[in-house]
Amino acid sequence: MEQIVHKKLKVNGINMHVAELGQGPKAVLFLHGFPELWYSWRHQMLHLSAKGYRTIAPDLRGYGDSDAPPSPTSYTVLHIVGDLVALLDALGLEQVFLVGHDWGAIVAWWFCLLRPDRIRAAVNGSVAFQPRNPFVKTIQGYRDLLGDGFYMCRFQEPGKAEAAFASTDTATVIRTFLCTRDPKAAVMPEEIGLDLLFKAPVSLPSWLTEEDINYYASKFDKTGFTGGLNYYRAMDLSWELTAPWTGSQIKVPVKFLIGDMDLVYHFPGVKEFIETGGLKKYVPLLEEVVVMEGVGHFLNQEKSEEFSQHIFDFINKF
Repeated sequence: MEQIVHKKLKVNGINMHVAELGQGPKAVLFLHGFPELWYSWRHQMLHLSAKGYRTIAPDLRGYGDSDAPPSPTSYTVLHIVGDLVALLDALGLEQVFLVGHDWGAIVAWWFCLLRPDRIRAAVNGSVAFQPRNPFVKTIQGYRDLLGDGFYMCRFQEPGKAEAAFASTDTATVIRTFLCTRDPKAAVMPEEIGLDLLFKAPVSLPSWLTEEDINYYASKFDKTGFTGGLNYYRAMDLSWELTAPWTGSQIKVPVKFLIGDMDLVYHFPGVKEFIETGGLKKYVPLLEEVVVMEGVGHFLNQEKSEEFSQHIFDFINKF
């Protein structure tokens, strides 16, 4: 880990922290999710750099040592993809292999859709591409499907989720998110405070250490969680701005991985969409779908070696 190089780059009007490892001619760009950091890709960076790849993992806008604009309107998918295009330009890279997980996967899908010329191939984890519904805004769609208590709906009001997260220490918040393995959709009636999430004791799995938790906590102690939550709060604005791409297909070679214990896999309709041709319709160059047995949401950390090998096996073909 000590050989990883850290730098700050000016991209798209913000300062972005970037971690890099490896000197190969082919580069892999890793995009993390919520509530995570570049650090979520530490295992993959070590694995792929040892095989001759240049690995790049930024703290996305709003996270870690990157700038965090205060307004949710600064967190649309167009902003985030804009940051990444500017990052590639700053690094002198015409094309990269793209790897995403959770929110990073959502951004990766849109990166592939908007700028396929910059992506050689992509490996996405946990969150399948969600085609834009031209008739219903994103958050209303989740309300219709899962009710007002669904966590994305409850994240919408500025300050409310932050207050719940502040009801305990940051390490407990991180531990709860990374270690909870309930595949049921995260729905809590509105009369129940979100702080209840952090009351139940959570044991640390073998794939996470106290040192890992403390690293995440040290960064979120400084930044708070508003930057990450603003991704959710910008979802409807992203829906408005991406209207021109309704029905568009992703024309990039893709491999998709998901755990069978992942709560996203059990959202209504998602399993059927992935397994009966819905995903392939919108991602015609989808080459492989891997459902990892007994694996939860944070599959790139829980099964780091296996996930890393899946990435290598796929991108090594290009």
